[in-house]
Amino acid sequence: MFRNLFDPQGFYYFAGRSVRWLMGLALVLVLVGLYLAFFVCPIDATQGNSYRIIFIHVPAAWMSMLIYVMMAVFSAFALATNNKMCSIFASSMAPTGALMCFVALFCGSVWGRPTWGTYWVWDARLTSELILLFLYLGFLALQSSIADHRRADKACAVIALVGVVNVPIIYFSVRWWNTLHQGASITSSGSSIHPLMLTTLLVMVAAAWIYSLGATFARTRTIILERERREDWAQEAALRGDI
Repeated sequence: MFRNLFDPQGFYYFAGRSVRWLMGLALVLVLVGLYLAFFVCPIDATQGNSYRIIFIHVPAAWMSMLIYVMMAVFSAFALATNNKMCSIFASSMAPTGALMCFVALFCGSVWGRPTWGTYWVWDARLTSELILLFLYLGFLALQSSIADHRRADKACAVIALVGVVNVPIIYFSVRWWNTLHQGASITSSGSSIHPLMLTTLLVMVAAAWIYSLGATFARTRTIILERERREDWAQEAALRGDI
């Protein structure tokens, strides 16, 4: 398993066996989570029904930060070891991370209208999350603008490593500055959320995590096939339409 992780051919076939199971499990969890969120969870005493958007907003926000950290980790390994699979992993995560970041910002804006009276404020957390989206988009733009993928990987690794300092700023912004954004409801000391709401939130977090893993695996296979197209096994896979 560990050897296959860093072997293009081994990971290609391993991911091919995993993607459908991951996407299927993510779909089941999403359906269960949405049912609990909109039909089972009680109405919040303070925010009414508008709070329900947290079941989409929070998982997306957490995944947007986690994915970027993982991109930085793999980028660091790629620069240190010159392992091409590490660069491929970082590249394959970026589109999903950008999607999660956009969803978090969009849902946050929708929630902000009834809660704050406006769709957007230049709050520390909102602004730093927006910067994260720009970092994702910059990574993707740079990746696609450089024809030589080895040069592109190194340039993108620099963006990932420099930009990762923004992640703790997002997380700790509500502690460091006086912001409109509410503080964390789930901490190491416990949770202030109703148990049913917490269970629903964790189901949606699991769905977002598994979906992100499945999407990354699927995109990794495509990138491997593009970069290894001169290899006999990749040509055979392409001829079979095995993507």
